[in-house]
Amino acid sequence: QVQLVESGGGLVQAGGSLRLSCAASGRTFSHYGMGWFRQAPGKEREFVAGIGWSGSSTAYADFVKGRFTISRDNAKNQVYLQMNSLKPEDTATYYCAASAGPFGTVRTNPRYWGQGTQVTVSS
Repeated sequence: QVQLVESGGGLVQAGGSLRLSCAASGRTFSHYGMGWFRQAPGKEREFVAGIGWSGSSTAYADFVKGRFTISRDNAKNQVYLQMNSLKPEDTATYYCAASAGPFGTVRTNPRYWGQGTQVTVSS
């Protein structure tokens, strides 16, 4: 069982930056692939970025490549999403997710979800 709590969301102007954090409970955090998803009003939840258990494997949605960076600190049970050059279309609720399966399942079928943190980018 893994519990996930996101933080770091807020209101930022276009072109600005935010760093989201996800704190995970449980002693086996390092066994999980982790991911970030987002959901804008009226839209389906979509994959943003994922990272493997060791941090050596990462994946990004095309719309954030070069702007967002995912990282993790297994000693602190934390995963991060550094978001730079934010755009109004990045406005959404951002969710942290965890998967105990192969890295690909972080993107397709994560088992655990956080409650989300709101990111609003003004133009």
